[in-house]
Amino acid sequence: MCSHQPPCPTAESAQHGAAVTVRAHPEQGWSLLCNGTIVFDDTGEVLPDGRTVDPRRVLAVAA
Repeated sequence: MCSHQPPCPTAESAQHGAAVTVRAHPEQGWSLLCNGTIVFDDTGEVLPDGRTVDPRRVLAVAA
């Protein structure tokens, strides 16, 4: 999907989130990366093959 140089990391790469944003919809809370990954404001992701990546939130721990 990536057509610029140097090419972005593929969706299978550990660094896939570093790909260039090709569509941003901040009003809806998501962006599409050039490698086909959809990233959400809560840090969750949907990969091009349909797999999901859970949000990487830091949860507060009761003292």
